Amino acid sequence: MGMADDAERQYVRFVHTIPEAGRRLLPSASKWNSIQVNLNNVVPQSSNGYESFPCHLSKSYDYKLLITDKSHYKRFLYISLTLALLILALGLLVHFLPRKNHHHGASKNLTLAVNQAITFFDAQKSGVYPTNSPVKFRGNSGLNDGRNSSHGGGDLVGGFYDSGNNIKFTFPTAYTITLLSWSVIEYHYKYADIGELDHIKDVIRWGSDYLLKVFVGSNKITDPAVGSAGNGTQNKVAVPNDMNCWQRPEDMSYKRPVSVCDARASDLAGEIAAALSAASIVFKDDKKYSEGLITAAEKLFQITDKEDQINKAATYTTMNACGGEARDFYNSSGYKDELVWGATWLFFATGNPTYLEYATTNFAAAANNETIADKGVFYWNNKITANAVLLSRLRFFRDPGFPYENALALSSNMTDQLICSYLSRKIFNTTPGGLILLRPDHGEPLQFAATASFLSKLYNDYLTILGKSGGICDNDGFSLEMLQSFSISQINYILGDNPRKMSYMVGFGKHFPTQVHHRSASIPWDGQFHDCDEGERWFQSQDQNPNLLLGALVAGPDQLDDFSDQRDKPWFTEPSIASNAGLVAALIAHHHPPASTGLNLGIDSMGLFQKIHLDT
Repeated sequence: MGMADDAERQYVRFVHTIPEAGRRLLPSASKWNSIQVNLNNVVPQSSNGYESFPCHLSKSYDYKLLITDKSHYKRFLYISLTLALLILALGLLVHFLPRKNHHHGASKNLTLAVNQAITFFDAQKSGVYPTNSPVKFRGNSGLNDGRNSSHGGGDLVGGFYDSGNNIKFTFPTAYTITLLSWSVIEYHYKYADIGELDHIKDVIRWGSDYLLKVFVGSNKITDPAVGSAGNGTQNKVAVPNDMNCWQRPEDMSYKRPVSVCDARASDLAGEIAAALSAASIVFKDDKKYSEGLITAAEKLFQITDKEDQINKAATYTTMNACGGEARDFYNSSGYKDELVWGATWLFFATGNPTYLEYATTNFAAAANNETIADKGVFYWNNKITANAVLLSRLRFFRDPGFPYENALALSSNMTDQLICSYLSRKIFNTTPGGLILLRPDHGEPLQFAATASFLSKLYNDYLTILGKSGGICDNDGFSLEMLQSFSISQINYILGDNPRKMSYMVGFGKHFPTQVHHRSASIPWDGQFHDCDEGERWFQSQDQNPNLLLGALVAGPDQLDDFSDQRDKPWFTEPSIASNAGLVAALIAHHHPPASTGLNLGIDSMGLFQKIHLDT
């Protein structure tokens, strides 16, 4: 090159490099997220705050870089600066954007899902129908329930129709109120944040008001069922009832018998006591109402727990006058779990250690009484798994110590075993699409998956608050990430992430069941009276329901993820209040917590213990 070319050349001194010792301090890009570097320990502190790093941390070398074209050099600088600013902006955007979907694993609109799932209970209300209800195809119904009965109970107006028929069953109603109340006690911050707290409390109060009516007198529980599913005939003509007549509840004109139980029905008494106790905590700010619920719960439990009744205890469906109508729908396999369940909730509602003593003393016996088909399943007939979670919660956050250590340790071990059973697939299989099959031979898989999702998410939150990373059972273990992944997968399956790409909650998403097995939904709300024969025509119709039963969780698919959207196949398309209670609980558990800081994942970690004062 000539002298003219040399004149165009400029020398730039550069570059700062990092010695080998320094490089070892820097992880690769893929590891930055998992490595924390404490700069206070790596970099010596300056005495005046303005000094450079000590020279032993780095070395500088001089390089002579030749620039032969200023325009290319400037372009290089502009592009480099732009890329650097772009990378910085993207980094800041990722850092500051809300991470609720990533953190919680749910891509669904859970606020909408919670609202819709609660709205289903509005469609199931019996009695004087509220004028401000969001459901517009319902009206007054069952206004004579109990009043024409010989049992002497009088007013049994109210409550909920159980499913797609017009019978009111107390056993699943009490379970429903217990579960919904539990979800409010734990997650009332979340309900309030999305504007659903008053809504869910209205549903709970509608049910608890009815349960107060059910318990009449000193030793009677009326109404394990109002309505009839019998196949009676008169003059060889079938007598209309709540099962063989496809008719809206507003149009019912047939007789609705009332069943009556005495103090031997320990399972029914225990579940009602649990419901009233849990509801009393929900309504603690309404002191008079809350105390009334507790008083009724204690009286009911004391009747069942009397010394002369212990040897007479039985399941309510073993007695014809008591559970004959319910036997084919809600047959109870045992009563010990409900008594422990009731005592546990009474302890939380009152703080009376007598109830905790009963619960912990009898927990092992109740667990041993669990049927093989029910192991690991939380639903209207089995409370053992949920009771184990509740007692584990007590041990974690308000450990009463002696003499309850053994029972509480048993409950914690059982809960860990439960979680491992959900995750390992060694005990429970799943459908090809990922739905857990907890009672594969009994159908209706979604209600069991929903409660499994609720319990696993709730336990995940407990462990997170405690700073735990997971749990151990036998030779297996689980991480919180595994637990979160399982629990949200069941909700996502229900809401549409399944092989059929169908939401099994009516009204959610673009594709959901349209022929739900439900009398009110399938008969037009046209101001006209429809008798049984006319109703049968609607039952047999292949058209979609004229009324949208918003938020109803149908029974669900079979073991191969197949589903038939047909009204005359209730094993696929019938909803129930017990199923929806589990769905509501699971949905609110997975909803992201309020934006305000200081709340532990949106859970009230100490709200369950306000009445508990332990000796120190």
